[in-house]
Amino acid sequence: MKKFGYAVVGAAMIMSVTTAQAQQVDTVRWPVPMAFGSNLVALGDAMPWVAQQIDKASGGRIKLQIFEPGKLVPALAVFDAVSEGKAEAGYTWMGYEVGKVPAAALFGAVPFGMESPEFMAWMFFGGGNELLRDLFKPHNVYPIFCGTIGPEGAGWFRKEINTPDDIKGLKFRAAGYGGDIYKEVGASVTLLPGGELFQALEKGVLDGTEFSLPTVDEQLGFFKVAKYYYLPGWHQPSTNQYLYVNLAAWNKLNATTQALIETTCTAAVTISLAKSEALQGKTLARFEKEGVQVKQVNATLLKVFQTATKKVMAEKSASNESFKKIYESQTAFMAQNEKWKSFGYLPRDFK
Repeated sequence: MKKFGYAVVGAAMIMSVTTAQAQQVDTVRWPVPMAFGSNLVALGDAMPWVAQQIDKASGGRIKLQIFEPGKLVPALAVFDAVSEGKAEAGYTWMGYEVGKVPAAALFGAVPFGMESPEFMAWMFFGGGNELLRDLFKPHNVYPIFCGTIGPEGAGWFRKEINTPDDIKGLKFRAAGYGGDIYKEVGASVTLLPGGELFQALEKGVLDGTEFSLPTVDEQLGFFKVAKYYYLPGWHQPSTNQYLYVNLAAWNKLNATTQALIETTCTAAVTISLAKSEALQGKTLARFEKEGVQVKQVNATLLKVFQTATKKVMAEKSASNESFKKIYESQTAFMAQNEKWKSFGYLPRDFK
């Protein structure tokens, strides 16, 4: 009986603690506009997964309502909506706001920069998160790293791309600093949201486009209108997504609620990367069955892009102190780990 009594008391204490913890979670009802469709594998479906998991973990206290691109705000205006308090939160690739926050795209993707595992390491253990929060604080936005996917394709083209002359005058869609580098090499660059790209390629408004992973590009149908697909995605070795939260709305939450949201986003980083790595091989095989020529960007072109990257990044560092500080942190972290990456892993061409 004595043991039974202890057991009952222990169970009651656990229930009491659990109830107290549940009561500590704030009631949250936020709309979350998205910059890309929730149907896009690994890129767009991470945020709906986050919303579902938070709903379950909070016992229904936290409900994040997902809005598809354009349903609440335009696809490329998520940052503005959150910054201005028109929406408490939004989900996007970091870089669409580069005109207002020039250094932002360094957290979205860096040409010839870190791949996803190394970027995660820098964000969580190399000072990246702290630099990011400082950068966005003046804009009333609290950014949370909430998804990452592996390298994008270098692009879909209506003709073969073998020399720098093939790039000159090319009508190409690109985002972030990759777009600046294509311009440097001579392309005519425009930025369009994903939903408009198929038609632009089909009608010849664009000669080529980059957008995302093979799986996402397949969903958008690019293989039907452009038959040359180039890898690797030198312009985006990793692509990183974020949950933007209006800073005033974030500060109203208690520590338990904040921790639940941030922890779930950290889990989404793992889930999105695992999903992105799991599916690409089969997708490339399907492209080839559809008559797509899957090619590697040759070494000559990669060197041209790399040289242009160094020039563009030096110019941006010279003109913006925040950019310089963040880019130097990233490059120093890469240099620190260079030997580990070279010696610690099997060479990729080893068979």
